[in-house]
Amino acid sequence: MKNVGEAREVPERAPQEELATGERSTRNRVARSILDHGPSTVADLAGRLGLTQAAVRRHLDALVQENVVEGREKRVYGARTRGRPAKVFALTDCGRDAFDQSYDKLAADAMRWIALTHGEAAVAEFARARIAEQAEAYRAAIEAAPPERRTDALAKALTADGYAATARSAPVGEQLCQHHCPVAHVAEQYPQLCEAETEIFSALLGTHVQRLATIAHGDGVCTTYIPKAAPQPAGSADNTADSTGGTDIAENTANTSASTAGRNPA
Repeated sequence: MKNVGEAREVPERAPQEELATGERSTRNRVARSILDHGPSTVADLAGRLGLTQAAVRRHLDALVQENVVEGREKRVYGARTRGRPAKVFALTDCGRDAFDQSYDKLAADAMRWIALTHGEAAVAEFARARIAEQAEAYRAAIEAAPPERRTDALAKALTADGYAATARSAPVGEQLCQHHCPVAHVAEQYPQLCEAETEIFSALLGTHVQRLATIAHGDGVCTTYIPKAAPQPAGSADNTADSTGGTDIAENTANTSASTAGRNPA
């Protein structure tokens, strides 16, 4: 992560400067933890980083002033419980950019050229072809995992591609959470990227999935709901796996989960 607002280094640091450098290092760890795990409470960060809650608040206050993180009310799915919702801290766009060397403008210009020259359908076709190529590694990871661990295997494969993904239990299913999106800024303009990704998840896991939230839509994390799979007839798993290879996946998943892919239904 870039050190926002860090003073220029001199050959020899005074003790106060050494202290400031240590503070910045810890502050970067706080921001990195939010990137890897998504919007987090003070207690979450203190537990993960081995810091006191008072120390975490001090670093968060500094990061808020630098526009690296922002505080927000924790989103509650389902019925609310009594009491005030916990406050969580999420990365701002500025904070996310600090972790990237981005080629967003170049990518957006290329997408715009495709749309103007060949039409919106060509943008969707490109998005499917792009994710289909990535999906080869995801398919291999999923096929090597037992059925009950396939979502977790997909999360690990996505993390290897820079999406900082995790899988967790949800009522009657699971949630796949991507805490980072390398193409979020481009996907804001071209949601076909999110839609193609959702389609590929459905094909790889062999079930309808529902996109609940996306970073491109302004949410803190991309969240995909995966219902508990129903028992399949013998041989159906092999057919699903075969359908994810090469360019076939773009054709076989064109209409899967399209009604909710890439957009927060809220």
